[in-house]
Amino acid sequence: MRVVLWDTRKLDVAKDFAGGMGIGQFPGNGGILGRVVRHFFKRDTRPVALNFAYLAAIFRKLGHQVEYSLDRVPRGADLYVFNPSLITVALERQAMVQALAETPGCRVFVTGAVANSLAEAFDGVNVTIIKGEPEQLYWKLDEALASTERTVDVGKIKDLDALPFPDWSPFKPRKFRIGFDFSQFPTAFIQQSRGCTLKCNYCPYIILENANRLRSPERIVEEMRAGIKAHGFRSFKFRDPLFGVDRKRVFRLAELIGQLPRKIQFSIESRLDLLKFDVLKALREVGLTSITVGIETPSEETLRRYHRAPIRDDRQRDFILQCRALGIRTVAGFMIGFPEDTEESILNVLRYAKSVNPTFANFNIVTPYPGTEFFQVIKSQIATFDPTQYTVYTPVLKYKNLTPERVSELHAKCFKSYYFRSRWLVTAGPVLWPSLRKFGLGEVEVPAEPLPVHAGPPKPHLGLNVIERPADGAEAEHACETRHHDAA
Repeated sequence: MRVVLWDTRKLDVAKDFAGGMGIGQFPGNGGILGRVVRHFFKRDTRPVALNFAYLAAIFRKLGHQVEYSLDRVPRGADLYVFNPSLITVALERQAMVQALAETPGCRVFVTGAVANSLAEAFDGVNVTIIKGEPEQLYWKLDEALASTERTVDVGKIKDLDALPFPDWSPFKPRKFRIGFDFSQFPTAFIQQSRGCTLKCNYCPYIILENANRLRSPERIVEEMRAGIKAHGFRSFKFRDPLFGVDRKRVFRLAELIGQLPRKIQFSIESRLDLLKFDVLKALREVGLTSITVGIETPSEETLRRYHRAPIRDDRQRDFILQCRALGIRTVAGFMIGFPEDTEESILNVLRYAKSVNPTFANFNIVTPYPGTEFFQVIKSQIATFDPTQYTVYTPVLKYKNLTPERVSELHAKCFKSYYFRSRWLVTAGPVLWPSLRKFGLGEVEVPAEPLPVHAGPPKPHLGLNVIERPADGAEAEHACETRHHDAA
């Protein structure tokens, strides 16, 4: 069987983000400074969505011919597979119609987050909606092909280690690069786990499941080793929304990464209270270069309203300091444009971002993703249901105190004001360009944390300018209580 994986990069889409819903790019509004910010955000060539790399491997394992098509709809395939993002739904639907018209008798599968949450977007087109995880087709392809139902629910994968390694060969992987995370390329996506146990009601990651499944460290590093050998990968971006839930696995993973034939770089994403200083040091020693965390807003009232457990301000500042001292980049997500936001509350987010001062700050406009509880709660306050606008950089709500135009102006101001200031250059510079440390830049006093019950194997000193300030017993006890509260 000839299988075509159809894709697009139009509208600046990055499909593997926002839980598979996809995101766009900062539009660069706000004059020349806004365009400069956009240039640096846009220069990367991100990998294709990880589930497409898995599907390429799966179809080949099952004995089928696989090809990847970017924007063009080749004729004569037996099966066309789509992984739509919200902002490219119209383009994907048009390509589906073309495939069905030009190749009578073909099948069209629609997979991914949009298939699970917005199946009605493909009404009137003779397609099969694959609900659940598309990689389940490894075991259920024949069932899906035989079904005459519009929707086939294939469920979730019980054992992630049973999946074949992603096959990147159809996608020109040597072009993949993510510059804000790494200095070495090409870059691949990889996963340690799937799912998230948090309750944030605006988050698309918990639509499919509100639990966490883990891969073995051995299997992960085998995949890295295979990617290094086959494609020359020098960096890996973990696509887990909650990396580091199991500390023992993290230390084992660090140990195994350290045994790879060459030094690699990797980045992770998590909730910052899962990443204690001993974990950061162990991971940094074997190549951790960047961590993405969601700080969202300094307003505890707003966080609790949308079911996100707050983290203390000093914990967030200490985390950024710890990472900076170790030479780890931090990419912090901040959210503006909640329905009740005011100009002052948005400027408070900007002020807080500057005070915490991560290496990179990304200001997202609150977006109501179909399938989330947030979407249902504020449905009457949504100004447009046009999915092409759901880029996380476009206002799509009705605001109580602001116009969409003003939210857009404030959004641009956040980017420009954050990056065009001397303090950002002074603090980010030694992390982005480590050679500056030779001149005494980048030395940071780091508040140490009490050691957890399982601290993992001892690691050699990194040779970086890390100054640890020990906490006394009272501070240690308070820190333990705080971590328990933050993780609740």
